[in-house]
Amino acid sequence: MTKSNARQPRVPACRRAHQKKKRRQKDEETSEPEVVCPSLGRERSKKRVNCDSDITPQQGNLDTHMFQCYLENLWMSFMEERTNSFTYLDCLWFSLYKKESFEAKVLNWIKKKRIFSKNYVFVPIVRWCHWSLLIFCHFGESLQSKSRTPCMLLLDSLQMANPERLEPEIRKFVLDIYKSEGRPENEEQIYGIPLKVPKVPQQRNRYECGNFVLYYLNLFTESAPESFSISEGYPYFVSYSVP
Repeated sequence: MTKSNARQPRVPACRRAHQKKKRRQKDEETSEPEVVCPSLGRERSKKRVNCDSDITPQQGNLDTHMFQCYLENLWMSFMEERTNSFTYLDCLWFSLYKKESFEAKVLNWIKKKRIFSKNYVFVPIVRWCHWSLLIFCHFGESLQSKSRTPCMLLLDSLQMANPERLEPEIRKFVLDIYKSEGRPENEEQIYGIPLKVPKVPQQRNRYECGNFVLYYLNLFTESAPESFSISEGYPYFVSYSVP
């Protein structure tokens, strides 16, 4: 699929207020993002986010609230039959999982997403004030499968920052997900799930990473086949280009 056919995420109306908030933040390059768990006792609103303009990978800087607004709005733009085999995790869950007091809660929330019944699961990650996109592929399949290979893809728009440094955290996260689901795979098998870091378009300034994650997610959702094997390349079916 060519880039010209890809729908772009839309900007929520709340953008200006959050941009002002973001400008007040200091030391954004080196400090950890403040993680605030929205709606711990209730689900996020399902109401469609109002939009007033387009967004491309070149625009804006996204905090966690704004990112989730974009993501929910983008997801609602996809055809239902296309997203039946996809799901995504809230953009705060990976960060919250790392807090001991939230670990069990996050794993329980993930269990309700039924990720092992989906072909692809998007996991937005924000670490060191930088966004990247982790994709679980075919986690419900046997780890010995050749045609529908369980694997992970880590898409990062700043590969010079060494995205592989996330691997230990990702591996533990995945292991705990499998354990919480009562899956039969043992620890050695789970740690053997391939984690690939494909070459993808790179950001040109320090503000674009969140927008690139949405861009990757958009193209992957519209292009991904029912199944694929990493032996054919990863992901060979996505044609990236930056406007």
